[in-house]
Amino acid sequence: MELKFSKVERKGPITIITLSRPEVYNALHTDAHFELNKVFDDFSADPEQWIAIVTGAGDKAFCAGNDLKWQAAGGKRGWDKGGFAGLTSRFDCDKPIIAAVNGVAMGGGFEIALACDLIIASENATFALPEPRVGLAALAGGLHRLPRQIGVKRAMGMILTARHVSAKEGLELGFVNEVVPQGEALTAALRWAEMITKNSPMSIRASKQTIQKGLAVSLEQAIEEQRDYPAVKAMVASQDYIEGPKAFAEKRPPKWLGK
Repeated sequence: MELKFSKVERKGPITIITLSRPEVYNALHTDAHFELNKVFDDFSADPEQWIAIVTGAGDKAFCAGNDLKWQAAGGKRGWDKGGFAGLTSRFDCDKPIIAAVNGVAMGGGFEIALACDLIIASENATFALPEPRVGLAALAGGLHRLPRQIGVKRAMGMILTARHVSAKEGLELGFVNEVVPQGEALTAALRWAEMITKNSPMSIRASKQTIQKGLAVSLEQAIEEQRDYPAVKAMVASQDYIEGPKAFAEKRPPKWLGK
């Protein structure tokens, strides 16, 4: 598929997905959503790709959210089953996804970042759910993910005021993992991704799925059911499950196969 609104680069088992509409601060419209849905489908289905990093083209914006000018001009709206940017409703991907936020992350752009497992932000990053200022609401997951990630009162403080939050405050609130100098978000995200690749991808997927499924039920139920989760079963049946202890006993680095 020819990509018009995004770019994809692969570095070993790491896929870098760049939102590429810099002329509108990487704001997204319907065609971009459908394209990105296919990009994430391909990443999810590729056994050789273990981790994805999402970032924005240019040095000003990660993603300014929904392309309101496109919408105001009568452009069609909507997205595929994966949600905004093909990501916000993608609940079946057990591979880690990292947001490298290199500037503005507004509305749907912030919702993309919240849908990722880690957020690495440059010092010039700015986060907000400003939808109420234009008569909308953050219905691509922001109103649900933000309270779960930073607590109800803190999330209400951001959502009801629609205020802008700096990368530093995002770190203090708990939705940002690391703040780095401007221009270094992608480099830092790659550093995190490379650390993750030191671990078994089967274990990483089992861990992510267990967290996600476990948070949806009681602690007692989560512990009782976790060994029946598909990714946990896949881990136990994998060659990596044998390789890890064997490498430890032989005092050598493990050779992960991801199967």
